[in-house]
Parts: sequence; structure tokens; C-alpha cells
Amino acid sequence: MRSSRCHPLLVPALLCALVVLGARPAGAAGWDDGDGIGSGSDSGVGAGVARLYEDAALATQRYEAGRREAEVERARAERAEALLDRERREITALHEDLGRMARAQYRTGGGLPVAARLILADDPDELLRGQHVLAQAGEALAGSVGRSRRAEARLTADEAKATVAWRALEKQNSELAAVKDTIEQKLEEARGQLQGQADASAAAGSCRGPVRLEQPETDVTRAWVAPVETYTLSAGFGSGGDRWVNRHTGQDFAVPIGTPVRAAGAGRVVSVSCGGPFGIEIVIRHAGGYYTQYAHLAAVAVGQGERVDTGQRIGQSGTTGNSTGPHLHFEVRVTPQMGSAVDPVPWLAARGVPLG
Repeated sequence: MRSSRCHPLLVPALLCALVVLGARPAGAAGWDDGDGIGSGSDSGVGAGVARLYEDAALATQRYEAGRREAEVERARAERAEALLDRERREITALHEDLGRMARAQYRTGGGLPVAARLILADDPDELLRGQHVLAQAGEALAGSVGRSRRAEARLTADEAKATVAWRALEKQNSELAAVKDTIEQKLEEARGQLQGQADASAAAGSCRGPVRLEQPETDVTRAWVAPVETYTLSAGFGSGGDRWVNRHTGQDFAVPIGTPVRAAGAGRVVSVSCGGPFGIEIVIRHAGGYYTQYAHLAAVAVGQGERVDTGQRIGQSGTTGNSTGPHLHFEVRVTPQMGSAVDPVPWLAARGVPLG
């Protein structure tokens, strides 16, 4: 089930994953957390990945600006179309009036020559009155004909304007599609490089240094949050399957590679490790004796021993370790080690964070 926490601006499920991906490499060349985990980070490759994410973010801004312009263009085209419909109805009504006038003149002798009407008239006064009525009817008919012609001329001009508006909208949509393709290409390249670095770290069992992430300007007033902002829940706690020796020990969040992962609550990082079934993982100790684990990451943004706040970005999701696709594996434990996990869904719900 998909989370309802995705910002509506975003339209597309794609944009929700883009706006938070501006990663920056750490200033230090390497780090060591004291238990043998650590190595020099490839700052050149890290900077390249960061640039790709930044390019994608800039393209996303252009996409959003273009989408807003396209909405304005669409509204203009729709107003033009509505005007055309109204003008067509008016012309139809004018044509119906002209038909009624023509039929009325025919029935009252309006089509007879003046000489014939003189011969047939019984009374000169009656003839004069009839002539006056016919003259008025003729003027009304001429006026209706003029209005009809002017309305048809306006319709022709407005049809040309509407055609221009729709063509401009089609061009705008074509340009937006090209920008979106650029975004997807940049992200695909960035995710590939990021995951490649992560796989190398996991295979070596040695984590690269923290890749510092830009932190959003948010005022988190809650003590606990979901570990990712936008997600689809996949494998749940206690699920069975070939990938686990016994039962699944956490809750999986299906998210694209590179999605920022947040600390579910304030605490201290007790371990950052690479290799093994969980790939690149982080474990955080919280007040009250609980621990949370964030596994299968592509990059970490914190080091062992660091204090973290609720909602702070601590890494980026990936698919390292025993993983069949991009996702975040999230656990809640009563000890730092695996084997002491509790179901994270009701645990978070009890702390005001319903998942779904």
C-alpha cells in the first residue's frame, strides 16, 4: 500500500523521489569508526554522483516550471474552445432566426412585386401599412444577416487563435517529455554509479566515508517518523521466503536507489558496517533501550558515534547484500544485534507513526 505522505506537487510519483536527492561527498578523504570499518572514499566518483543528482534536481525544477506553464497554456486553450462553442451556438440561433424571418415574409407576401401588391390591395391604407410592416421586417432581416456574418467572422478568427493555443500546448508537452527523459537518464546513471560504489564496499567489507546529504529545512516536532518519506510497503515482519533463513525480521520499504533514509528517532549511531546479508547498514540506539537498523543501503551519511536527530538523513537506499531489488530494510530491536527484532509496524504506530 502506498503512503499518502507524498507531496501533491509532484505528479508523478517520480518527482517525489527527485526533490530530495542532492548528495554531497564528505570533505574528509576517509574515516575509521574504531572497529575496523573504514577506508578512503573515492571523492571523484562521489562528486560525479552528486553532480548527476544535482543535474536531475535542476532538470526537475525546469520540469515543474514547464508543467506550470503548460497548465496555463491548457487553461488558455480550453477557454478558447469554450468561446468557440458559445459562438457556434449563437450562430446556430441566428441562422434559425433568419429562417423564421424568411418564412414569415414569404407567408405575408413579402416576396411579391410592388405592382402585384397594388393590384391585389383592397384599400390603399392597408397597402401602406403592409409596406411599412414589410420594410421593418426587411430591416430586421438585414440586421440579423449582418450579425450572423460578423459572428461567423469572429468564429473564424477565434478558431485560428484556438488552433495556435493547442499547438503551443502540444509543443510544451513535447518539451516536458524531453526534460523528463533527461531526469530519468541522469537518475539512472547516478543510481548505477552509487550502487556500483556500494557493491564494491560491501564486497570488500569496508565502508566508504560518509557522503553528507543536504538536510531539508523541516521542523520535525514529532519524536518519531517513518524511515523514508514516500514508499510502498513490501515484505513485512514475520514473512516467510527463500531469502530468509527463518522469518523476515523487519519491514521493507520499496523505494528507488538513492532515496534519502531518515533516522526514525533521535539517538546515537552504534555501528556502520558493510558486507554480509544486510549489505551496507546503520544501527542507531534510542532512549528507552531500543535500536533501529537501516539495511541494504547504497551510501551512508553518518559515522559511528554520531548523534542524530529525528528525521535527519542518515544514508541513501540501495540494494546491497542479500537483496532482490531496491528497498530499505528497517528493523526495531531490543539489542544492537540481529535476533532481537520486534514488529516495527505496531511499534511505530504506538509512537504516532502509522505506516501504509
